[in-house]
Amino acid sequence: MHQEVALIATVAVGFVFAAILGYAADRLRLPPLVGYLVAGILMGSYTPGFMADASLAGQLAEMGVILLMFGVGLHFSAADLLAVRGIAVPGALGRIVLATLLGMGLASLWGWGLGAGLVFGLSLSVASTVVLLKALEERNLIESVGGRVAVGWLIVEDLAMVLALVLLPAFAEVLGGHAAAHAASDLSIAATISITLLKVAAFTGIAVFVGPKVVPWLLTLVARTGSSELFTLSVLALALGIAYGSAAIFGVSFALGAFFAGVVMSESRLSHRAAADSLPLQNAFAVLFFVSVGMLFDPSIIVREPIAVIAVLVLIIIGRSLIAFLVVLVLRYPLGMGVRISTGLAQIGEFSFILAGLGVTLGLLPREGQDLILAGAILSITLNPLVLLAGEAIQKKLQATWPTVYATYGKVKFEKLNHAVEQIRAANDERNRQHQLEMQQLCETFPLFSQVDENSQEELLLLFRPKSASPGERVLRKGDRPDGLYFIASGAVEVELADDNVRLDAGAFFGEMALLSGGRRTADVIAVDFCAFLVLERRDFNVFMSRHPALRKAVSNMARERAEMNVSRRKRDDQSLDVT
Repeated sequence: MHQEVALIATVAVGFVFAAILGYAADRLRLPPLVGYLVAGILMGSYTPGFMADASLAGQLAEMGVILLMFGVGLHFSAADLLAVRGIAVPGALGRIVLATLLGMGLASLWGWGLGAGLVFGLSLSVASTVVLLKALEERNLIESVGGRVAVGWLIVEDLAMVLALVLLPAFAEVLGGHAAAHAASDLSIAATISITLLKVAAFTGIAVFVGPKVVPWLLTLVARTGSSELFTLSVLALALGIAYGSAAIFGVSFALGAFFAGVVMSESRLSHRAAADSLPLQNAFAVLFFVSVGMLFDPSIIVREPIAVIAVLVLIIIGRSLIAFLVVLVLRYPLGMGVRISTGLAQIGEFSFILAGLGVTLGLLPREGQDLILAGAILSITLNPLVLLAGEAIQKKLQATWPTVYATYGKVKFEKLNHAVEQIRAANDERNRQHQLEMQQLCETFPLFSQVDENSQEELLLLFRPKSASPGERVLRKGDRPDGLYFIASGAVEVELADDNVRLDAGAFFGEMALLSGGRRTADVIAVDFCAFLVLERRDFNVFMSRHPALRKAVSNMARERAEMNVSRRKRDDQSLDVT
């Protein structure tokens, strides 16, 4: 296949196969992701027929991971991560250590060396981000306490794997492999660790302190243009750009960089619009992740090494789940939370493939080990919906068997955690409520704006420049060039005409006649009370009104009526003078 169409063919065939087989899986009452995985197997090099470009599919899948983590970050905040640190940090690290030891023990039974066992164990110790997040979204649990803990757990695992990926080349020769060609031999292991930790710390510092100031400002700047395609493009540019920059500069994963990009953007009042715009692409590319996993799978490994495959699957689903459950109990959190977290994390994914590939490159892991890891990944992902259903049944069984223990164990810590999460949720809800109230008040004060949709109303709030005036202060001067359209949010003004004064109260606007005609101001405007104005500057007025002709027509009609009233008033005054 020509290189210039390889990308198109991979995307087109991947989507077609995934759509057909995903629908078939749904009709068979199986999760659609099973169909996506089968689509990947059919497109891979281990089955006859069409063979897609595996490297391109992998990169497209990585985009799916980036967009998915970005979407999750949009619903998170730094406060959420801090709230769950008491269980996420020790829980994730404890499970990584114990699961790695289990993997090393299994590898030693097969006669593998220390390095192979370490890579094998690490690969089996980290859960799939995509699978867990999809499961949480399908059950509407992202916003729950358990969902917050699970996502925090994933973030800690990602950070740990970043460190593992950096340290493996440094320790490769000690562990029985060979140094990578690009490894910096002149750096000591201590220096490598220090540099990595400094990079991660620098990345975290920028994400926490600089990002919340810069990213929302950029998003607001773009939203003020009023271009929906430019806004969507900017959201994707920020998500992908920050993810790539984080990986290239600080050495963290694409997924982690994208997550923090979402967390930073969540501080913006436009975060919900960003989430809605990125959702279609997020869903589409997430499908390609499962397709790419299927493409890597060699089905013959099940026939060649059935006992080894079963052993790996048992370690992933049962061994790691038990470890996670026991860790949660040791930390004195509820049994139900332990079951939910352990079953949700009972699969492996993205980092497992990366670690396995690196292990093979460094001569630490045999090809057979990589095949077993891929087999364990695809089978555990396929079985994960059943594992989650089994977890729900186990929860009910525990609750029925030991109702007192189930209700009281870990209750104190859970209530404390739940209180912290609820406070964060309440603060977010209050912020959203205030924003909705602000838009509602805008439409109530100025019914004119009810003609445009919610996105346009948000755009207006961004475009408005607030201005105030004290009683007796001149707001507009006759003869000045028009600088904008003034909407009276509170207070009252008087328009001083040659023969009379016209009072305008809250909800009215003025200054439109000069803007529409291009001429100079024709009257002075004086504040009667303490006034608050929302000013739509001249350029913003022209751009916004050009996209909303109905609104421009309403403003033009008002300007024409006022002009006619002024003419009628002058005629009436002239007639009075003639009579006199």
